[in-house]
Amino acid sequence: MDDQDEGMALGRSIRDARRAKGWTLEEAGRAAGIGRSTLSKIENNQTKPSFDIVRRLTQALDLSTPQLFLQSGQSGISGRRDYTPKGDGEIKDTSTYIHELLCSELTSKRMLPYIATIKARDISEFDNWIRHSGEEFMFVLSGELTFVSEHYRPLPMKAGDSLYYDSGMGHGCISTSTEDARVLWVSLE
Repeated sequence: MDDQDEGMALGRSIRDARRAKGWTLEEAGRAAGIGRSTLSKIENNQTKPSFDIVRRLTQALDLSTPQLFLQSGQSGISGRRDYTPKGDGEIKDTSTYIHELLCSELTSKRMLPYIATIKARDISEFDNWIRHSGEEFMFVLSGELTFVSEHYRPLPMKAGDSLYYDSGMGHGCISTSTEDARVLWVSLE
């Protein structure tokens, strides 16, 4: 799948989600904090949105990031690759995590790898459970944390521990060590 097809798939995903909510371009743009014309260009593959714009659209349209970035698990290309030098990932800071997106140039992929620093210290810091389609693998790089989910008891984890889980199950992580825990996450739709 080439960049043109990827952009068309992204635009379709956004348009479908907007229409499912019954929103006009203006209403969806206002909810995401972007202009109507910008949203129209994204839906029609006339511009490539930044990660920040995609993040705002995911929140406004109740989509998960993996749903937008992993639109196509099918690719006829067998020689793709993406590289992120140490410390050069795309940083996205939230109230509970600092995400460093890795290998973010490829938009049509099945996996979304990133390193997260867990800033949250109490589950009450999350407005809602984190949930989205797919599965996730998490490997604790440093520190200690507790993985909290809606169907299981809280799971204490330390450096070297790993976890594989259904992303549709509400979940969140809180650091329990003196330093913020760091994890490698790989989301798979």
